[in-house]
Amino acid sequence: MSELINNREQIKIENYERQQILKEIILELHEGKSVDEVKERFQQAIEKISVEEISHLEHTLMKEEGIPVEEIQRLCSVHTNVFKGSIEEIHGVDALKTVKGHPVHTFLLENKLINQFVNFTLSLHKDRYIKEQKHINKEKLLNDLTKLLEIDKHYSRKENLLFPYLERYGIFGPTKVMWGVDDNIRAEIKSAISALKDGADKEVSERIDFIISEVNEMIYKEENILLPMALEKLTEDEWVKIEREGHVIGYTFIEEPETWHPERVDLQTNVFLKEGTIQLETGILDIEQIDLMMNHLPVDITFIDENDVVRFFSHGKERIFHRTKSVIGRTVQNCHPPKSAHIVNALLDDFKSGEKDTEDFWLHFKDKYVYVRYFAVRNEQGEYMGTLEFTQNIKGIQEIKGEKRLMS
Repeated sequence: MSELINNREQIKIENYERQQILKEIILELHEGKSVDEVKERFQQAIEKISVEEISHLEHTLMKEEGIPVEEIQRLCSVHTNVFKGSIEEIHGVDALKTVKGHPVHTFLLENKLINQFVNFTLSLHKDRYIKEQKHINKEKLLNDLTKLLEIDKHYSRKENLLFPYLERYGIFGPTKVMWGVDDNIRAEIKSAISALKDGADKEVSERIDFIISEVNEMIYKEENILLPMALEKLTEDEWVKIEREGHVIGYTFIEEPETWHPERVDLQTNVFLKEGTIQLETGILDIEQIDLMMNHLPVDITFIDENDVVRFFSHGKERIFHRTKSVIGRTVQNCHPPKSAHIVNALLDDFKSGEKDTEDFWLHFKDKYVYVRYFAVRNEQGEYMGTLEFTQNIKGIQEIKGEKRLMS
């Protein structure tokens, strides 16, 4: 037992020492040393590096060394070049190259076509335009750059579907860095289009060379760092959710992939649902989160079901019309004075019959200007399921003038 403990302690020490060496190498790059200088030290000190260590390294540099994420983005391509060829082989990516519909397969397929497009089509038309200065070459190049803007869909799926799951596992550094580089690539493509339209040939050539280089580097980072790391962390259920949402954003250079159906006993089984959590169509929240979220909205919400029974009301700090918990379970008609019951019934009759879907009222109440909205709630079959009351003090909103684009 003591020998096992000693071995574990030795592994911890070795891992710590590796991280320190890696951090020192990146800081040397940050201070201006050349890639060749640090690469030689890296190769002497460390033979292989895992994607986990790269993730931890970027997180440490931002948190402990105080290097801003923008600077990490600048160094990203440099230190990837240092580590290239030394990253541990992750067989999971290769294994999924043939699993059609899996998000990794889709990312890889897009990368293959993106790689071909920037290195052959875009590069060819750029060279011809610069050398021959023909209008037809300019049009082809302009079409190429415009088409390359489709890369936004590839990057957006990565940023908005994959990154949130990685962040659940505490992986923030690589996601922030990569998102920043993605934004730079998007901006450079748009700038190259503008320069081409303005006839700034030298700028066009330089920007396109930069785009090709950065896109190729991003492909490498995705396939050798990001996707292997995601395969280590994410469960099959999470990959299913990513795949099911892909069509909402769209795809780059490919049609919508066929639906991925993993081999499993029950697709409805969700191992993440713990007691006290609720799975919604667009997310998973626990009861406390739902309660806090509802009570922090700057509006009052009340919901009655299809039988006119009050089922819920939000309880924010400044309710406009006060509610007590005693109304829960009572019919909405019994919560209003008898003289106004006919108005309530008329509204509900219109909602239930389908004659109306909304009804709005506005009135002055004390020092507030109150906007009250009612919405008929219907299921996918169009059946009436209840009514949502939405009440808001719009006095402050009406006083808004001009614009406010930044925080102050």
